[in-house]
Parts: sequence; structure tokens; C-alpha cells
Amino acid sequence: MSKLYIGTSGFSYEDWVGPVYPPDLPKSEWLRYYAEELGLNACELNFSFYRMPTPRTLDQLAQKVPAGFHFTLKATRIFTHDRNATEEDWHTFRRALHPLEMEDKFGCVLIQFPYSFHNTPENRAYLETFRVHWPDIPLVVEFRNREWVDEAVFELLRRLNMGFCAVDQPRFRNLIPPIAVVTADIGYVRFHGRNYEKWWDHEEPWERYDYDYSEEELREWVPKIRQMQEQTRAVYLFANNHYQGKAVKTAHMLQQLLGVGS
Repeated sequence: MSKLYIGTSGFSYEDWVGPVYPPDLPKSEWLRYYAEELGLNACELNFSFYRMPTPRTLDQLAQKVPAGFHFTLKATRIFTHDRNATEEDWHTFRRALHPLEMEDKFGCVLIQFPYSFHNTPENRAYLETFRVHWPDIPLVVEFRNREWVDEAVFELLRRLNMGFCAVDQPRFRNLIPPIAVVTADIGYVRFHGRNYEKWWDHEEPWERYDYDYSEEELREWVPKIRQMQEQTRAVYLFANNHYQGKAVKTAHMLQQLLGVGS
């Protein structure tokens, strides 16, 4: 069985002060507290979606967590949403990962596409661009549009050695259903919450992820995760229902259900 890495999507949230972080804990100590006191062994870094990561920033993060801790990073939006990255952009992002790799604290890069990224020949060809520029990086792809649930797509991902990101989210027919397909040696699941009411109709982005999972809902994933473990070298599980620290509760419930010590 492959190793499980369980954490949350991001760790630096002001609304976690109180529910998660002690009020007197300096912000500079949040990540250390996350890894040592909360007992989580992975974190999905979201800031890299909004701005290009730097070696210095990632090295600083690596020094705050113990050995065995893994970071995954979202690809910057110029690669996934704007899709106008220059050659230098591709190289800059790749170089930024070196400190994490040197510390053995790098998991993979998450390539998260928007719902508007449709399953077309042009977009399938664009997936190959990532392998051209980053041939040696573990990559996982998160689609938002159900059009991508297709065996030909899974075969393409296998050929490119790119993982398929499984998701738990509202069961709208046009979104990706809760399937766990393995297309590379990494398994990856994101728990977005099941806030049907606010998924499409919200004023603030966090409203979509304001959701408390029940144990029964998370238990549905246990056999799927076990199957992923049998086919991979590592499985990453991240709770993205981050509002008011609910993601931490979700991550701890997953640890308990899967027999991982917190």
C-alpha cells in the first residue's frame, strides 16, 4: 500500500485564527503549528496559482516543516486559465521547485483547469505542452467539466504520466463525478465540500467551500482511496472546505477513517 499524505488546501487563512490557530500565535508560526501540532503531513499550496513561486519562498516553507512532510503546488494561472505563459515562465516555475526537491518535500504540481476548459482536440494537445516543458515533474490534472470523463482522456493521461485528480463536490451533472481513476503513480483527491446552494450562487469565493463533511460522507471514499493506494506510490488527500478551519476537521476525520495517526 502506498503512503498517504493528508492535509488541507492552503494553511494561511485569517479566519483560522481562533478555530484552528491560537490567537497569540504569530503568523510566521502558522505552518509549523499546522505540521507539528495539527499532525498533518502535507499541504497544497494555493498561492502559486495567483503568483509565480520563487525558490526563496519555497525554501523558507520547507524549513518550517519536519522531514517526511510534502508540499504540492497549484500551477500558476498563466498556465491553466490564461494559457499565455512564455518560455521563461515555464523555466521560472520549474526552477522554483528545486528547494523542495532538495529537501525531499515536493509531491507534485496540480494543474487545475477552469470549467470553461472543454474537451477539444486543441485542449488535449495543450495537455501535452506540460510534458514538453516539465518532462521530469510529477503532474496531476484537475478538470472541472464532466466532458473530460472519458476513457480516451484517461489513456492520454496515462501516456503522459499525468495523474487524474479525483474530486468530492456537489453532484451536479455537468461537474466531475466522484470517481477515482488512476492514470499515473500518484493518486490525488480534493474534497471541495457539497454546498449545493452556494456552489454557483455566491458573492464571496469562500462561500462555495463553507461546508462540514459528515463521517458517513467521507467514509464513501475509503474503499476508493484503498484501491488508489494499491496502484500508486503515494496518495494525496486535501480538504478544500477551508472556511473557518473546517478543512482541518475534515483532514483529521480522513486520518481517523484511514488509520493514520494525527
